[in-house]
Amino acid sequence: MATYLDFEYKIKFIQEDIISARVRHDEGAVEELTKNLGKEVEKIYKNLSDFQKLQLARHLDRPYALDYINLIMRDKYEIHGDRHFRDDAAILCYMGYIGDEKVMVIGEQKGRGTKNKLKRNFGMPHPEGYRKALRAAKMAEKFGIPVLMLVDTPGAYPGLGAEERNQSEAIARNLLELAELKTPTVSIVIGEGGSGGALAIGVADKFAMMRYSVFSVISPEGCSAILWNDPKKAEAATNAMKITSGDLLELDLIDDVIDEPLIGAHRDRDGAASAISDYFLGELAKLRSMSEDERMEARYNKLVKPGAFKE
Repeated sequence: MATYLDFEYKIKFIQEDIISARVRHDEGAVEELTKNLGKEVEKIYKNLSDFQKLQLARHLDRPYALDYINLIMRDKYEIHGDRHFRDDAAILCYMGYIGDEKVMVIGEQKGRGTKNKLKRNFGMPHPEGYRKALRAAKMAEKFGIPVLMLVDTPGAYPGLGAEERNQSEAIARNLLELAELKTPTVSIVIGEGGSGGALAIGVADKFAMMRYSVFSVISPEGCSAILWNDPKKAEAATNAMKITSGDLLELDLIDDVIDEPLIGAHRDRDGAASAISDYFLGELAKLRSMSEDERMEARYNKLVKPGAFKE
């Protein structure tokens, strides 16, 4: 069963009417209802608030990294383990092909259903997950294979075990190593980008966000709890924090916004997957047109550019 947010219920009713009309083989009604659906989608999704965009980024039906991997990759196989402690299922690493390009894809996976969410730790990686991601990235560098990173996490796991195994060091190491990686890299926020847990696979030549994704230093609930001692003020915090793709593009903190289908990736997975694949292959072609020195210099300039100061 599809899940609908409060502001999507008109769409649900129209879609149900379309299904009924198709069962009745009433093509005229289907055509009219499809037009109505398009108008309603445009009306709703072109006027979303920041909080509604946050809800879409967290939507239960929104594709996760593994969904995109299955949709855009072929001849793929998974790489497991960090060769130090264990295999963290919250981080996925796949070698395979996107189009004609051999690619390493690294993604954060939240999981669906209680059993799978527990296996994936709700998409919150442990330090061994980040070390696995770095191992896969270094392997790609060794063989000159480009890297695509799919960011989708509420944040790195803050548990005692993760801290004992040096969570902060693992994230910091990834920031350093990915900044110096010699192979072309593209990172895309596909849902929720939470703090350092997202940054750990977010340092790349090109950093983009899907239309209905968010990126923040802390969750709106955490922000409102700290500032107002009231987690229920998450909507006000969302508006104040400027965490949507449009806000971050305007602030020049990301390179691009990927136009996932207007109705959202949760309603059109194939369209969203095509948007990711097309963006990656397009940007990869641009990166390959540059020399390694030019690409590394451009990456360095991008990483040191954010921020401003006054004397």
